[in-house]
Amino acid sequence: MNAPIDIILNALTGSLHWFYKSIVFDVPWSQNYFWGLTIISFVIWGLEMLFPWRKNQSFFRKDFWLDAFYMYFNFFIFTTIISGVYALISNAFSSVGIEMNSLSIIDIKALPTWIGLLIFFVLLDFVQWFTHVLLHKIPFFWQFHKVHHSVKEMGFAAHLRYHWMENILYKPFKTIAIMLLGGFEPTQAFMVHFVAITIGHLNHANLALDWGPLKYLLNNPVMHLYHHAKSLPKGRFGVNFGISLSVWDYLFNTSYVPKKNPHLTLGFDGDENFPKDFLNQNLSGFNK
Repeated sequence: MNAPIDIILNALTGSLHWFYKSIVFDVPWSQNYFWGLTIISFVIWGLEMLFPWRKNQSFFRKDFWLDAFYMYFNFFIFTTIISGVYALISNAFSSVGIEMNSLSIIDIKALPTWIGLLIFFVLLDFVQWFTHVLLHKIPFFWQFHKVHHSVKEMGFAAHLRYHWMENILYKPFKTIAIMLLGGFEPTQAFMVHFVAITIGHLNHANLALDWGPLKYLLNNPVMHLYHHAKSLPKGRFGVNFGISLSVWDYLFNTSYVPKKNPHLTLGFDGDENFPKDFLNQNLSGFNK
């Protein structure tokens, strides 16, 4: 078994090297998270400018630059840091004979690639929906999830404003989901992640998009705005928890879209006292 410090350093070095190669175009476009995220962001920002739902909202809305920083910090920098920790955990599992295919319930690699990718997408989305419910349901987790709900004006970059502690919950559940598929995460899975980023950006964008009849399948900006509403239906701890797919909310009775209302007040009770800067937001949740 390798020394823990070597495992962490190797994982961090590898991630940082991949991050650098992505920035300088030394990674195939189909796998380039940095420029994929950047291009998707500019395209959806352009749609917000051309077809704004809230026409009086500035293109550089409240906290635009804060959210832009969150977007890259959470998607790259913190992922790089946490990769070392998960490399250490994976090595520990391997040392006792638990591999990525140990929990496999289906030989997904034997299926056609497009079917495998579809199963991969749907299973990961359900895991994220379930985790999102826990972030609202369990008070300890909610203290960290408040960072995401501190958004007061919705825009595409709000998608990736979240407390770094959320990774501690999301990552293990997603890893278990991949283990259920026999460790299935092919090269084409990058495209699944790009689709998820695009839908997530759209869900937070200043757009009146609801997908028409497809709203019962796909999450959308109209539906997700109610998720961020400060005023919730009586007896609910949250609504519309869907990440990419809305179908889970309709199946499990957590959906709520009474009408198209672009001017909902966003936030949560007591948000006027919530930190406004990046550092203190990311230290929040640990206080009593």
